Amino acid sequence: MKKSRIPLIVLGSWLLILILVIALFGWSRVDNEDFQPQEEFKLDTWVNLPGPFDINKGVLYVVLAGLLTVATWMYVANRMQARPNRTQTAVETLYALMRDNITGGNMDRAMARKWFVFIGTLFLFIWYSNLIGYIPLPTSHEKFDLFGIQIPSFALFAATANISVPLALALITWFSYNIEGVRAKGFVGYIKGLIPSGVPGWLRPIMLVLELLSHFMRLISLSVRLFANILAGHLIILFMAGGLVVLLGIEGLGVVTLPFGFAIFLFEVGLVATLQAFIFATLTAIYLGEATAEHH
Repeated sequence: MKKSRIPLIVLGSWLLILILVIALFGWSRVDNEDFQPQEEFKLDTWVNLPGPFDINKGVLYVVLAGLLTVATWMYVANRMQARPNRTQTAVETLYALMRDNITGGNMDRAMARKWFVFIGTLFLFIWYSNLIGYIPLPTSHEKFDLFGIQIPSFALFAATANISVPLALALITWFSYNIEGVRAKGFVGYIKGLIPSGVPGWLRPIMLVLELLSHFMRLISLSVRLFANILAGHLIILFMAGGLVVLLGIEGLGVVTLPFGFAIFLFEVGLVATLQAFIFATLTAIYLGEATAEHH
């Protein structure tokens, strides 16, 4: 069988299944009044504590990502062997990515040695937060009955799909590189370093304002890039895996959308989750290296 025919066979089989499903069950339409997709991202309070410290599913996902991050560093510190097994090989590969590509590739040795743990922790936390977000957990506001016990339905959610978490991480990054730049060059020297060399004197105040604005915009670019990509991925999976069927009330549509939902799920888990963590950590390393560099 020629490889070029395989996609045609897969597509033909899928169309045949679609026709059979429509023939057996019909392309019926059911009115929907209960399902609201936006409710899946609503943070309902689980434990009401004084002040802004309520516990909800967002807190659960942050804690899980934090525990996995700590566990990874503890493994690196305490369980490395001279003859690595498969787990250690995977951890060493991840360690080398954080040390050589993300940190070491964007700042000098002294800075890399100083900030490696921070950038590595940032990468691991975001990576684990993204990956956990694609594991169905019983966190939905909807419940189902199991032997008389009301159990929360399984759902997908990610801490990084809530703007507060990416924004908090972006603020930590922003303050870190600015403070490090001031420590390395002094406040006046750091501000002067924002203006590219060779700019005429009359243009310097304008360039300074633009540079300051660009630094504030980094807060938006860091946080919104991570938040928007993860949220969009979850929304597409939700709609393709069944949400669109429920909203439109067309049962047969599920045969069309479900394969796309599964494909998007694999794409998000296999690429987007890691890529977004890599971009955030790499930009952090670039900003730290740039803030302490001798030349703009």
